[in-house]
Amino acid sequence: MSFSADAKRELAAVDTQKICCQRAECYGLFLFAKAFSFQEIALVTESAPVARVAAQLAAELCGCMADISSALVHRGRERLSFTVTIPGRDQRAEMMHFFAQPLNAINLRLQMDMLEKPCCERSFLRGAFLSCGTVTNPKKDYRLEFTVPFMKLANDLQQVLAGLDGIALQPGIANRKGNFVVYLNGSGNVEDLLTFMGAQNASMEVMQEKMLKEVRNNVNRRTNFETANLDKTASASARQLLAIQAVIAGPKGWEAFPEELRELAWLRYQNPEMTLRELEGRLTERVSRSGIHRRFHKILEMAEALEHKKE
Repeated sequence: MSFSADAKRELAAVDTQKICCQRAECYGLFLFAKAFSFQEIALVTESAPVARVAAQLAAELCGCMADISSALVHRGRERLSFTVTIPGRDQRAEMMHFFAQPLNAINLRLQMDMLEKPCCERSFLRGAFLSCGTVTNPKKDYRLEFTVPFMKLANDLQQVLAGLDGIALQPGIANRKGNFVVYLNGSGNVEDLLTFMGAQNASMEVMQEKMLKEVRNNVNRRTNFETANLDKTASASARQLLAIQAVIAGPKGWEAFPEELRELAWLRYQNPEMTLRELEGRLTERVSRSGIHRRFHKILEMAEALEHKKE
Protein backbone atom coordinates (compact mmCIF):
# COMPACT_ATOMS: atom_id res chain seq x y z
CA MET A 1 0.00 0.00 0.00
CA SER A 2 1.26 3.46 -0.91
CA PHE A 3 2.07 6.22 1.56
CA SER A 4 -0.85 8.26 0.19
CA ALA A 5 -3.25 5.34 0.63
CA ASP A 6 -2.08 4.88 4.23
CA ALA A 7 -2.66 8.59 4.92
CA LYS A 8 -6.19 8.36 3.49
CA ARG A 9 -6.94 5.26 5.54
CA GLU A 10 -5.82 7.14 8.65
CA LEU A 11 -7.96 10.18 7.78
CA ALA A 12 -11.00 8.06 6.92
CA ALA A 13 -10.84 6.60 10.44
CA VAL A 14 -11.10 10.02 12.13
CA ASP A 15 -14.30 10.16 14.18
CA THR A 16 -15.95 13.52 13.40
CA GLN A 17 -18.33 14.36 16.25
CA LYS A 18 -19.90 17.75 15.48
CA ILE A 19 -22.73 17.89 12.96
CA CYS A 20 -21.34 21.06 11.39
CA CYS A 21 -17.97 19.32 10.87
CA GLN A 22 -19.62 16.18 9.47
CA ARG A 23 -21.43 18.36 6.95
CA ALA A 24 -18.17 20.14 6.04
CA GLU A 25 -16.36 16.82 5.54
CA CYS A 26 -19.15 15.42 3.40
CA TYR A 27 -19.18 18.64 1.39
CA GLY A 28 -15.43 18.38 0.77
CA LEU A 29 -15.80 14.77 -0.32
CA PHE A 30 -18.47 15.41 -2.96
CA LEU A 31 -17.54 18.95 -4.07
CA PHE A 32 -14.15 17.66 -5.28
CA ALA A 33 -15.48 14.35 -6.60
CA LYS A 34 -15.41 13.27 -10.23
CA ALA A 35 -18.89 14.78 -10.77
CA PHE A 36 -21.02 16.98 -8.50
CA SER A 37 -24.07 18.33 -10.29
CA PHE A 38 -27.80 17.82 -10.64
CA GLN A 39 -27.09 15.56 -13.64
CA GLU A 40 -24.50 13.37 -11.91
CA ILE A 41 -22.87 12.91 -8.53
CA ALA A 42 -20.00 10.42 -8.56
CA LEU A 43 -16.90 9.95 -6.43
CA VAL A 44 -14.15 7.63 -7.68
CA THR A 45 -11.50 6.37 -5.27
CA GLU A 46 -9.07 3.49 -4.85
CA SER A 47 -9.67 3.51 -1.09
CA ALA A 48 -12.45 1.32 0.30
CA PRO A 49 -12.54 3.27 3.61
CA VAL A 50 -13.03 6.54 1.69
CA ALA A 51 -15.93 5.03 -0.29
CA ARG A 52 -17.57 3.82 2.93
CA VAL A 53 -17.19 7.20 4.63
CA ALA A 54 -18.67 9.04 1.64
CA ALA A 55 -21.70 6.72 1.43
CA GLN A 56 -22.24 6.83 5.20
CA LEU A 57 -22.15 10.63 5.43
CA ALA A 58 -24.43 11.00 2.39
CA ALA A 59 -27.00 8.75 4.06
CA GLU A 60 -26.77 10.21 7.57
CA LEU A 61 -26.69 13.89 6.62
CA CYS A 62 -28.54 14.20 3.31
CA GLY A 63 -30.78 11.14 3.48
CA CYS A 64 -29.30 10.00 0.16
CA MET A 65 -28.70 6.28 -0.37
CA ALA A 66 -25.52 5.92 -2.40
CA ASP A 67 -24.57 3.07 -4.69
CA ILE A 68 -21.03 1.68 -4.42
CA SER A 69 -19.55 -0.28 -7.29
CA SER A 70 -16.03 -1.63 -7.78
CA ALA A 71 -13.92 -2.49 -10.80
CA LEU A 72 -10.39 -3.61 -11.58
CA VAL A 73 -8.38 -0.87 -13.21
CA HIS A 74 -5.30 -1.64 -15.32
CA ARG A 75 -3.04 1.44 -15.22
CA GLY A 76 0.53 0.24 -14.88
CA ARG A 77 -0.59 -2.27 -12.28
CA GLU A 78 -3.91 -3.90 -11.45
CA ARG A 79 -5.87 -1.93 -8.86
CA LEU A 80 -9.37 -1.98 -7.42
CA SER A 81 -11.36 1.22 -7.94
CA PHE A 82 -14.58 2.17 -6.14
CA THR A 83 -17.29 4.48 -7.48
CA VAL A 84 -19.81 6.10 -5.13
CA THR A 85 -22.84 7.47 -6.99
CA ILE A 86 -26.05 9.17 -5.89
CA PRO A 87 -28.79 7.69 -8.09
CA GLY A 88 -32.05 9.45 -8.86
CA ARG A 89 -32.78 13.08 -9.70
CA ASP A 90 -34.65 13.64 -6.44
CA GLN A 91 -31.71 12.42 -4.32
CA ARG A 92 -29.22 14.53 -6.27
CA ALA A 93 -31.45 17.59 -5.94
CA GLU A 94 -31.69 16.96 -2.20
CA MET A 95 -27.91 16.79 -1.82
CA MET A 96 -27.33 19.92 -3.91
CA HIS A 97 -29.92 21.77 -1.84
CA PHE A 98 -28.38 20.50 1.41
CA PHE A 99 -25.04 22.02 0.40
CA ALA A 100 -26.61 25.23 -0.97
CA GLN A 101 -25.23 24.41 -4.39
CA PRO A 102 -27.01 25.94 -7.43
CA LEU A 103 -28.58 23.23 -9.59
CA ASN A 104 -27.66 24.83 -12.93
CA ALA A 105 -24.20 26.24 -12.10
CA ILE A 106 -21.70 26.01 -14.97
CA ASN A 107 -18.62 26.10 -12.74
CA LEU A 108 -18.50 24.76 -9.22
CA ARG A 109 -17.61 27.23 -6.47
CA LEU A 110 -17.00 26.74 -2.78
CA GLN A 111 -19.98 27.87 -0.68
CA MET A 112 -18.28 29.43 2.34
CA ASP A 113 -21.50 29.08 4.38
CA MET A 114 -20.65 25.39 4.63
CA LEU A 115 -17.60 26.31 6.76
CA GLU A 116 -19.47 27.80 9.73
CA LYS A 117 -16.64 27.63 12.25
CA PRO A 118 -12.83 27.23 12.23
CA CYS A 119 -13.30 23.56 13.19
CA CYS A 120 -15.24 23.01 9.97
CA GLU A 121 -12.20 23.99 7.86
CA ARG A 122 -10.31 21.00 9.26
CA SER A 123 -13.10 18.58 8.34
CA PHE A 124 -13.71 20.19 4.94
CA LEU A 125 -10.03 19.86 3.96
CA ARG A 126 -10.00 16.28 5.22
CA GLY A 127 -12.95 15.49 2.96
CA ALA A 128 -11.35 17.31 0.00
CA PHE A 129 -8.10 15.38 0.44
CA LEU A 130 -9.94 12.06 0.72
CA SER A 131 -11.74 12.90 -2.52
CA CYS A 132 -9.03 14.35 -4.77
CA GLY A 133 -5.79 14.53 -2.78
CA THR A 134 -2.49 12.69 -2.92
CA VAL A 135 0.70 12.93 -0.88
CA THR A 136 4.09 11.81 -2.16
CA ASN A 137 6.12 9.22 -0.27
CA PRO A 138 8.57 11.32 1.82
CA LYS A 139 11.40 8.98 0.80
CA LYS A 140 11.05 10.54 -2.67
CA ASP A 141 9.80 14.10 -2.16
CA TYR A 142 7.72 16.38 0.06
CA ARG A 143 4.58 17.26 -1.91
CA LEU A 144 0.83 17.19 -1.27
CA GLU A 145 -1.70 17.84 -4.04
CA PHE A 146 -5.42 18.35 -4.68
CA THR A 147 -6.50 17.76 -8.29
CA VAL A 148 -9.45 20.05 -9.08
CA PRO A 149 -11.45 20.18 -12.37
CA PHE A 150 -12.38 23.90 -12.23
CA MET A 151 -10.06 26.91 -12.01
CA LYS A 152 -12.31 29.01 -9.76
CA LEU A 153 -12.85 26.08 -7.41
CA ALA A 154 -9.06 25.56 -7.29
CA ASN A 155 -8.66 29.25 -6.40
CA ASP A 156 -11.26 28.88 -3.64
CA LEU A 157 -9.39 25.91 -2.19
CA GLN A 158 -6.09 27.78 -2.38
CA GLN A 159 -7.60 30.67 -0.40
CA VAL A 160 -8.88 28.32 2.31
CA LEU A 161 -5.44 26.73 2.66
CA ALA A 162 -3.62 30.06 2.70
CA GLY A 163 -6.03 31.53 5.28
CA LEU A 164 -5.86 28.82 7.94
CA ASP A 165 -5.24 30.21 11.43
CA GLY A 166 -2.00 29.13 13.06
CA ILE A 167 -0.55 27.51 9.93
CA ALA A 168 1.57 29.44 7.44
CA LEU A 169 0.96 27.38 4.32
CA GLN A 170 2.07 28.50 0.88
CA PRO A 171 -0.20 26.71 -1.60
CA GLY A 172 0.40 27.01 -5.34
CA ILE A 173 -1.67 26.19 -8.41
CA ALA A 174 -0.50 24.45 -11.57
CA ASN A 175 -2.34 23.35 -14.71
CA ARG A 176 -1.90 19.65 -15.50
CA LYS A 177 -3.68 17.81 -18.32
CA GLY A 178 -6.78 19.99 -18.20
CA ASN A 179 -7.07 19.93 -14.39
CA PHE A 180 -5.89 22.44 -11.81
CA VAL A 181 -3.54 21.13 -9.15
CA VAL A 182 -3.44 22.93 -5.81
CA TYR A 183 -0.16 21.86 -4.25
CA LEU A 184 2.07 22.25 -1.21
CA ASN A 185 5.83 21.72 -1.39
CA GLY A 186 8.30 21.25 1.46
CA SER A 187 8.26 18.97 4.47
CA GLY A 188 7.01 21.70 6.81
CA ASN A 189 3.92 22.46 4.69
CA VAL A 190 3.11 18.77 4.22
CA GLU A 191 3.60 17.94 7.91
CA ASP A 192 1.46 20.86 9.05
CA LEU A 193 -1.48 20.10 6.77
CA LEU A 194 -1.45 16.35 7.48
CA THR A 195 -1.48 17.11 11.20
CA PHE A 196 -4.21 19.73 10.78
CA MET A 197 -6.45 17.28 8.89
CA GLY A 198 -5.90 14.54 11.50
CA ALA A 199 -3.21 12.32 9.94
CA GLN A 200 -0.70 12.52 12.79
CA ASN A 201 0.94 9.19 11.95
CA ALA A 202 1.55 10.19 8.33
CA SER A 203 2.86 13.58 9.48
CA MET A 204 5.23 11.89 11.93
CA GLU A 205 6.51 9.63 9.15
CA VAL A 206 7.29 12.68 7.00
CA MET A 207 9.10 14.28 9.94
CA GLN A 208 11.11 11.13 10.68
CA GLU A 209 12.12 10.73 7.03
CA LYS A 210 13.26 14.37 6.94
CA MET A 211 15.37 13.81 10.05
CA LEU A 212 16.91 10.66 8.53
CA LYS A 213 17.78 12.56 5.34
CA GLU A 214 19.39 15.35 7.38
CA VAL A 215 21.47 12.82 9.32
CA ARG A 216 22.53 11.11 6.08
CA ASN A 217 23.42 14.44 4.49
CA ASN A 218 25.46 15.47 7.54
CA VAL A 219 27.29 12.13 7.53
CA ASN A 220 27.97 12.43 3.80
CA ARG A 221 29.25 15.99 4.18
CA ARG A 222 31.50 14.93 7.04
CA THR A 223 32.73 11.89 5.13
CA ASN A 224 33.45 14.00 2.05
CA PHE A 225 35.28 16.54 4.19
CA GLU A 226 37.35 13.86 5.90
CA THR A 227 38.06 12.15 2.58
CA ALA A 228 39.25 15.45 1.12
CA ASN A 229 41.52 15.95 4.12
CA LEU A 230 42.86 12.41 3.80
CA ASP A 231 43.54 12.96 0.10
CA LYS A 232 45.33 16.19 0.90
CA THR A 233 47.38 14.49 3.64
CA ALA A 234 48.23 11.53 1.40
CA SER A 235 49.32 13.85 -1.42
CA ALA A 236 51.59 15.88 0.90
CA SER A 237 53.00 12.70 2.42
CA ALA A 238 53.80 11.31 -1.03
CA ARG A 239 55.71 14.47 -2.01
CA GLN A 240 57.65 14.39 1.26
CA LEU A 241 58.48 10.72 0.85
CA LEU A 242 59.76 11.26 -2.70
CA ALA A 243 61.92 14.14 -1.50
CA ILE A 244 63.41 12.03 1.32
CA GLN A 245 64.13 9.19 -1.10
CA ALA A 246 65.85 11.64 -3.48
CA VAL A 247 68.08 12.96 -0.68
CA ILE A 248 69.13 9.58 0.74
CA ALA A 249 69.85 8.34 -2.80
CA GLY A 250 72.66 10.94 -2.94
CA PRO A 251 76.27 10.30 -1.99
CA LYS A 252 75.82 11.22 1.69
CA GLY A 253 72.69 9.15 2.32
CA TRP A 254 70.99 9.96 5.63
CA GLU A 255 73.98 12.06 6.66
CA ALA A 256 72.86 14.63 4.11
CA PHE A 257 70.09 15.69 6.50
CA PRO A 258 70.99 18.22 9.19
CA GLU A 259 70.36 16.88 12.67
CA GLU A 260 67.16 18.89 13.11
CA LEU A 261 65.68 17.29 9.97
CA ARG A 262 67.03 13.77 10.21
CA GLU A 263 64.63 12.39 12.84
CA LEU A 264 61.59 13.86 11.08
CA ALA A 265 62.74 12.49 7.72
CA TRP A 266 63.26 9.06 9.26
CA LEU A 267 59.79 9.07 10.87
CA ARG A 268 58.11 10.03 7.60
CA TYR A 269 60.16 7.42 5.69
CA GLN A 270 59.04 4.69 8.10
CA ASN A 271 55.45 5.97 8.50
CA PRO A 272 54.17 7.50 5.25
CA GLU A 273 50.53 7.33 6.46
CA MET A 274 51.06 9.48 9.59
CA THR A 275 49.44 12.91 9.91
CA LEU A 276 51.39 15.95 11.12
CA ARG A 277 49.68 15.62 14.50
CA GLU A 278 50.86 12.01 14.81
CA LEU A 279 54.41 12.91 13.75
CA GLU A 280 54.42 15.70 16.32
CA GLY A 281 53.74 13.16 19.07
CA ARG A 282 56.58 10.87 17.94
CA LEU A 283 59.39 13.42 17.72
CA THR A 284 61.97 13.46 20.53
CA GLU A 285 62.14 17.23 20.40
CA ARG A 286 58.88 19.07 20.89
CA VAL A 287 58.01 20.77 17.62
CA SER A 288 54.72 22.42 16.65
CA ARG A 289 52.84 21.35 13.53
CA SER A 290 53.78 24.60 11.84
CA GLY A 291 57.39 23.86 12.73
CA ILE A 292 57.07 20.37 11.24
CA HIS A 293 55.59 21.89 8.10
CA ARG A 294 58.57 24.27 7.78
CA ARG A 295 61.04 21.39 8.22
CA PHE A 296 59.33 19.38 5.48
CA HIS A 297 59.57 22.45 3.28
CA LYS A 298 63.34 22.46 3.83
CA ILE A 299 63.53 18.75 2.92
CA LEU A 300 61.63 19.49 -0.32
CA GLU A 301 64.10 22.32 -1.07
CA MET A 302 67.05 19.92 -0.47
CA ALA A 303 65.58 17.45 -2.97
CA GLU A 304 65.04 20.22 -5.54
CA ALA A 305 68.64 21.43 -5.07
CA LEU A 306 69.96 17.89 -5.70
CA GLU A 307 67.80 17.64 -8.82
CA HIS A 308 69.22 20.90 -10.14
CA LYS A 309 72.79 19.64 -9.58
CA LYS A 310 72.01 16.54 -11.67
CA GLU A 311 70.84 18.79 -14.48
